[in-house]
Amino acid sequence: MVTAINIKLNKEKFEKAAYILKAVAHPTRLAIIQLLEQEDGLSVNEICEALECEQSLISHHLINMKLRGILQSHKDGLNMYYSIKEYEVTKILACIENCDCNM
Repeated sequence: MVTAINIKLNKEKFEKAAYILKAVAHPTRLAIIQLLEQEDGLSVNEICEALECEQSLISHHLINMKLRGILQSHKDGLNMYYSIKEYEVTKILACIENCDCNM
């Protein structure tokens, strides 16, 4: 039996999932999240090297995800280090990765 409480809980859960998916809906952003899940606290240069992308492109994606609350950063000297703030994103991406939908 479906109740109003269940519908409300699912709606909130789906709204959060949709927000996170919109924030990371780009192949480079997904790769950044996967990289930060493996090695938390990477500098912009380390991310650029690992993904073989230009610094300006990586910085754009990092700033976007930070503004949306997905990532956090801290500065150490001249370097900015990024890590995952919203760990729900890793759960959502794990579900997508484990999906057997021929992607």
